[in-house]
Amino acid sequence: MPRYKLLVEYDGRPFNGFQAQGDQPSVQTALEEAVFKFSGQQLRLTVAGRTDTGVHATGQVVTFDLEKDFPAKVVRDAMNAYLMPKPVSVLAAEKCDDDFSARFSATGRMYLYRILNREAPPAIGQGRVWHVKKPIDVEAMSEAAKALIGHHDFTTFRFIGCQANSPMRTLDIARVKRIGEEIHCVFAARSFLHRQVRSMVGTLVDIGTGRYPVSYMADALKAADRAICGQVAPAHGLYLTHVTYEPEPNFEKYASIKAE
Repeated sequence: MPRYKLLVEYDGRPFNGFQAQGDQPSVQTALEEAVFKFSGQQLRLTVAGRTDTGVHATGQVVTFDLEKDFPAKVVRDAMNAYLMPKPVSVLAAEKCDDDFSARFSATGRMYLYRILNREAPPAIGQGRVWHVKKPIDVEAMSEAAKALIGHHDFTTFRFIGCQANSPMRTLDIARVKRIGEEIHCVFAARSFLHRQVRSMVGTLVDIGTGRYPVSYMADALKAADRAICGQVAPAHGLYLTHVTYEPEPNFEKYASIKAE
């Protein structure tokens, strides 16, 4: 029974998150229905990282087994044909070893958060960026983000409903860079807590707009108290951009694209 690894991108706006949830539209359901339509097989796929309602992906990874041995290109093209017109696309497909798992074999995940920092609202980018009208001090955000790097208790930036066994995580990259009218925040780690990135970004924006001093980030992290987290950034500015499977992931080759 061959196993397939798919690289997937999607616009998260029409979906109630990635995970299948009954009659609610989800990215997982869209993918599994596409598999059924071309193969006749009902299955449950494995995903590298579940994303919340409204969150996008340009580098999501899924794996599943098929009873029939199809060429990887046929799987990709057939799924894309049946996914239309949903905003989900299989960018690449390949066969992989039976012991490979999109989730459990992953050694790192990278997220990009996009902020549009101008007075005029977005037209083309509506639903794909967080629009912040106030002037933002990117240098203050960048300096504050440095406190997040390393192994910490991220309770302050952990959603109250998070089901992870521990709030301890190691953040390898936390960078902020202005690119034209946008501010890009890039984060990389082996794994993240529920809404951790959105919580960190919201607090960074509070610092960038002058609500809090740069030192607030380090103090909030050390406090390990969800009550002092700043605002939580909206879901629609967040993108899962890369999942790595190297024993020692080289995040720099991905991070440099958006946050040199």
